[in-house]
Amino acid sequence: MHSVGIAVHEHTMPYEVAIAAEVFGVDRSDLSCDGDWYRLSTHTAEGGPSPFLPGVPAYGFGQVPGLDTVVVPATHDIETPPSPEYLAALRAAHQAGRRIVSLCTGAFVLAAAGLLDGRSATTHWMHADALAGRHPLVNMRADVLYTDDGQVLTSAGKTAALDLCLHLVRTDHGAAAAGGLARRLVAPVHRPGGQAQYIPPPTVPCAPDSLGAALEWARARLDRPLAVADLARRAGLSTRQLVRRMRVETGTTPLVWLHGQRVRLSQELLESTDATVEQIAARCGMGTATTLRRHFHRVVGVSPLAYRATFRASR
Repeated sequence: MHSVGIAVHEHTMPYEVAIAAEVFGVDRSDLSCDGDWYRLSTHTAEGGPSPFLPGVPAYGFGQVPGLDTVVVPATHDIETPPSPEYLAALRAAHQAGRRIVSLCTGAFVLAAAGLLDGRSATTHWMHADALAGRHPLVNMRADVLYTDDGQVLTSAGKTAALDLCLHLVRTDHGAAAAGGLARRLVAPVHRPGGQAQYIPPPTVPCAPDSLGAALEWARARLDRPLAVADLARRAGLSTRQLVRRMRVETGTTPLVWLHGQRVRLSQELLESTDATVEQIAARCGMGTATTLRRHFHRVVGVSPLAYRATFRASR
């Protein structure tokens, strides 16, 4: 099983610890195509149980370099780094090739350890300028939900920590597992890391009701031609109003949202069926295999067949 350890420092905040524990510490093997999930542990200076997760197996910092993934939770003191022993454990894990993940202001901890130098990183937008000013070698991205540099990943504030954890599940177990978990947690199925973390208020007043019903209606009809005007009519809005509301509620435009939903559906079909790329393109409303390949590569970064080979290899 993939081992995930939450490295608890003296300034740890409980919210992000709870998020990581919910995603990695509860057995969700029924969602995984290989029937596997994660093995969660906590790591403290004394090696005893964490006050945040008393029932989770606990070890000292010496075991951190042996983990597959190390989670660094948010810190309530961005001015003071954790102990030298804590930072040394992170550096050792990084040198051993382990995946290091910071949640929210945990990016300040990674920066203090020197793990963000020369990398793109993010944190809560309220603290982005402070991190950039204190660590000029970090490529600060205050406009995204999370960053994935392969070995080192960072997230923005609070709910973006959940987005990053779901991104890890998607990477490790595929889109269907991540989507199933998101639905159980009543969370957005997939918010790409490049989505803006802070959306300015709309320029016109919005009706109090959500677009949720209209978006669910669209998701159920992804195999059919759907235009932005169709979605606007369903929502009872003009096209311009829909664009404004979509930016507020989803952080993106209607057309980009539709393409994203179709790509997500194609990921699930690539993982769970033997349908050809042409057949999947039709079922996702992409029309042709060429169109699907173009949008799929833009969003996922690989071709549909390469994605299938990766996530069905263990079957």
